[in-house]
Formats: sequence, C-alpha cells, structure tokens
Amino acid sequence: MGAEAGRIRSFKEFWPYYLAEHSKPMTRIMHLIGTLLGTTLLILAFALSNYLLILIGLISGYAFAWLSHFAIEKNKPATFKYPLWSFLADYKMAFMTITGRKI
Repeated sequence: MGAEAGRIRSFKEFWPYYLAEHSKPMTRIMHLIGTLLGTTLLILAFALSNYLLILIGLISGYAFAWLSHFAIEKNKPATFKYPLWSFLADYKMAFMTITGRKI
C-alpha cells in the first residue's frame, strides 16, 4: 500500500489489492457478467440512440459486481474508495478471463 495513510497511489499497486478483494471464483464470474452486460448495453445505447440504456447499463454492471461483494466476498466494493482504478481493473479482469489468461 501507499506510504501516506495507507492510500494506494498507482494502478500497479492497486491490482494485487483488487485481486485480493475478488478472491472467490463466483465473485469474478459475477463481475464478468456485469461488465459484459453493462458494456453491451452502453454500446447499444449509442448504436440505437437510446440513451436510457446508458443508465440501465451502468446500473446492471454495478448491480452484479456489488451483489457479489455483499453476498459472496462479504466485503465493500473497491469502487467506493478507488472508482477509476476499480473500473479499469474490472475490464482487465474481464479481458484476462475471456482470453484465458491466469489471474
């Protein structure tokens, strides 16, 4: 962790923390579902000019992720403290899963 007040200061430093907060396979699966569903809805929102789908995409993506934290991991989502890095890490984890890379 970062030197000052335990604050993480880089994505490189954040990644191991993120993985520790997503240690259970079902949590990772739920995140993958949420990320794919949310991304699909965001793409459709722009393709169809239906901007309500942006809101639905964000809600559905975070719903799967947060449900997995509260019900499976029993921890607080990293999004609350590190929103940007958490968002990026969700995509990194999804990409690694889809491409069969070890997480």
